Amino acid sequence: MPTKEQLKEYAGKLMFDMKEEEYDTLQKEFDVILKQMEFIEKIEGIEKVKPMTFPIEIGHAHFRKDEQKNTLATNDALKNAAMVEQNQVRVPKVVEE
Repeated sequence: MPTKEQLKEYAGKLMFDMKEEEYDTLQKEFDVILKQMEFIEKIEGIEKVKPMTFPIEIGHAHFRKDEQKNTLATNDALKNAAMVEQNQVRVPKVVEE
């Protein structure tokens, strides 16, 4: 289970502003999740079950193919960008390394 110090470090990197008591709650929630995962691992044959990607089977849905239509010229797409670098929009860094 992650320590409170680790949770504070992660929250800082993700720029979350959390109160001290929220870290206690988060630790308890991690404990519950980890216990549930341990329980699930003990189910016989669980490794044979196909992972679920969507909770409801949708056999009737037909998605359109992605087709490129009416694209903007690069200059038109970039003309209102605050920062441009190598013909791409540059955005401020939001995550620490």
